[in-house]
Amino acid sequence: MGRRRTPELYRAPFPLYALRVDPSAGLLIAAGGGGAAKTGIKNGVHFLQLEQINGRLSASLLHSHDTETRATMNLALAGNILAAGQDAHCQLLRFQIHQQKGKNKAEKAGSKEQGPRQRKGAAPAEKKSGAETHQEGVEFSVENLHEVQTDFSRDPLQKVVCFNHDNTLLATGGTDGCVRVWKVPTLEKVLEFKAHEGEIEDLALGPDGKVRRFGQVPDQPAGLRLFTVQIPHKRLRQPPPCYLTAWDASTFLPLRTRPCGHEVISCLSVSESGTFLGLGTVTGSVAIYIAFSLQRLYYVKEAHGIVVTDVAFLPEKGRGPELLGSHETALFSVAVDSRCQLHLLPSRRSAPVWLLLLLCVGLIVMTILLLQSAFPGFL
Repeated sequence: MGRRRTPELYRAPFPLYALRVDPSAGLLIAAGGGGAAKTGIKNGVHFLQLEQINGRLSASLLHSHDTETRATMNLALAGNILAAGQDAHCQLLRFQIHQQKGKNKAEKAGSKEQGPRQRKGAAPAEKKSGAETHQEGVEFSVENLHEVQTDFSRDPLQKVVCFNHDNTLLATGGTDGCVRVWKVPTLEKVLEFKAHEGEIEDLALGPDGKVRRFGQVPDQPAGLRLFTVQIPHKRLRQPPPCYLTAWDASTFLPLRTRPCGHEVISCLSVSESGTFLGLGTVTGSVAIYIAFSLQRLYYVKEAHGIVVTDVAFLPEKGRGPELLGSHETALFSVAVDSRCQLHLLPSRRSAPVWLLLLLCVGLIVMTILLLQSAFPGFL
């Protein structure tokens, strides 16, 4: 598979580092910024409304939340609560959206082209206000709940954050190599331990509360798999490939390992059902794999042209099926180039069940006829 054009869903006024999808409201949440440096680049969290318009998935800016001097580098979502990693701190945000009474919904006519749209009556994007809602008839609010320092190294930085399965706990990791677990929403610390001598790049809390990177097993509600990426420590002139590995989550024995190319993997995401894996690379490429077989289904070389900082699948619940349309899955990617791109995997065609049954019946009838002709006394 070679180069292909991918739809640019949205372009932010700052570098993007993290994104999450709220399936209940159909929101894409993208965050980033220029940090504390006085470069004129803003810091913020943008809430985008996802919609199907003329048969295509589109995103439009619904609300922009200013994070002042801190860029958001990582995100976790639990209902309407966001955990945002900002420098050495974790900031809890609560967002709420309400349709105003007596207001009509925004028109769906829109442009036929995929990408960012400015709604009728939207406020200019460059207003100096710290928080702006860009859609008529919508009340959108973002509230700062609590904040806590989560990393204590010489150059402290929170690099990853996640909620547990029931959203009562929050785990953080960063440059000091410690995992810390906090109560939600008070951010009272309940656990701390030294996990690595180096920096923590990723973590996840499994259903049993243990720290792992899990994906569900399709058609097995209680089944879990662990997915990891192995990156060669030394990068040579002709670098060896990186590898994807699927592990049995109960025995922690490897199930299968497959090479996933020579580009260094920068981020990994597992779809909600555990069917697909999404990968981003430091050179800007994006790929989708089947989780079971680790077979690559989709690949765009240098889709961003610069390091992909996060990828996230459109969930299969809530408004996900409505927004997905006729496609099998949708993967969003963001990068330092300020762009959010959309990667759609077309449905892999299969014969209808009725046709398969008809073929089976036909084969049985043909077999009986052949046996009768060969053996007149048959049946």
